[in-house]
Amino acid sequence: MSATATRHTGGATGAAGVTTAKAVATQTPSLAQRWRGAGNLAPALLFLGLFFLAPLIGLLLRGVLEPVPGLGNYEQLFANSAYARVLFNTFSVAGLVTLFSLLLGFPLAWAITLVPRGWGRWILNIVLLSMWTSLLARTYSWLVLLQASGVVNKALMALGIIDQPLEMVHNLTGVVIGMSYIMIPFIVLPLQATMQAIDPMILQAGSICGASPWTNFFRVFLPLCRPGLFSGGLMVFVMSLGYYVTPALLGGAQNMMLPEFIIQQVQSFLNWGLASAGAALLIAITLVLFYFYLKLQPESPVGASNAR
Repeated sequence: MSATATRHTGGATGAAGVTTAKAVATQTPSLAQRWRGAGNLAPALLFLGLFFLAPLIGLLLRGVLEPVPGLGNYEQLFANSAYARVLFNTFSVAGLVTLFSLLLGFPLAWAITLVPRGWGRWILNIVLLSMWTSLLARTYSWLVLLQASGVVNKALMALGIIDQPLEMVHNLTGVVIGMSYIMIPFIVLPLQATMQAIDPMILQAGSICGASPWTNFFRVFLPLCRPGLFSGGLMVFVMSLGYYVTPALLGGAQNMMLPEFIIQQVQSFLNWGLASAGAALLIAITLVLFYFYLKLQPESPVGASNAR
């Protein structure tokens, strides 16, 4: 009797397994089904190939073919002390701008999230308005404000804080101030969206469990803000690496960044090989940073595959 029951049970289990396997096989799309309709992407792929990939490949080839074939342009970038200084300026300015943008943008995004909805919308609109204003106009405004006879120096002297005007233009200080102001919206927008999605009950649960306000902030709230911090910080850092207008107007010859260097090599010296090598270096840095961003984000495809 028990043997008969076992046979029936085994048969039922086997039948269920076969049915499940058939269902999975039915649900899994075949290769032909996956690529069905891919022909509709042909115009978009053709457009990208002609106007993005082809110029990019030409740029990379120029970096290794002009003036003579080889990696001489890249060696020059790293071996020449003047060019190495340009690379150092580029990374240091991008790092400082990212740091100050995060320090200023985080409390602003937090304030937009905490204040009543109507006030938050007004503050967010002001942030967006500053982002939509002409970049050239904003940069010239900072040039007027920060110069020796500008409003900032006059206000500091009137308050008795300084006796002589501070040098805040045509140096690193002016570049960092101007670029940080321009980059703050790119920190605020992803951070505010991340903070808005956080359930307040999570913070209340931390308080109920005995966490102090500082512990609740550093161990609960800040980790939940990590996606916004990473995405905003990466965006600001990459954009700062390739910025040209603000460093050109507010910076000086001693603070030249890689975009200014590329423009100088093309317009003044017609050195397309060295300029192409510099542009290729910027592209490579961007791709590497984006890859590490995907690795650090647990919800990204790269992070998910590594977790498995």
